[in-house]
Amino acid sequence: MYESSIRSTHRLAILAMMVAANVVLSRFLSISLWNLKIGFAFIPVVTAAILFGPIAGGIVGAAGDYIGATLFPIAQYFPGFTITAFFVGAVYGIILHKKQDMQRIILAILVTECIGSLLMNTFWISTLFGAPFLSLLPPRAMQAVGMGIMEIIVIRVMVRYLPALNIKR
Repeated sequence: MYESSIRSTHRLAILAMMVAANVVLSRFLSISLWNLKIGFAFIPVVTAAILFGPIAGGIVGAAGDYIGATLFPIAQYFPGFTITAFFVGAVYGIILHKKQDMQRIILAILVTECIGSLLMNTFWISTLFGAPFLSLLPPRAMQAVGMGIMEIIVIRVMVRYLPALNIKR
């Protein structure tokens, strides 16, 4: 019982640090325009998803989005982006939690970028700002391709060094 509570406290502390890192990377160390965002906020979400699974990845993504949007707003809070953040974290966890070979990394990025960034977030931006969905797709597709390439490189390097951290799951 005691060992279990220590592990869950340790896990909670790691996830809290991942949420904090997500907020910092998303709000302070990224390039944001009204319809485009480029940054490294995916790193803590992917880390939590790989280490602890889809629910943890989704919670880190959603909590990071919600806390960042309420404490350091770029615009009015919109829950659609939080839903996408949870979806993205959960997808990373579903695909990468047990095995992180190159095919799985590419699959995870294709799903998160195509469905999460390109379709879901474009729909939220269209709804929020009243811009036509189809006219937003070309620049957002370019962003998805650029971010996808960057994510492949970063996640591939990450999975090589995560076991060296020796974090007890």
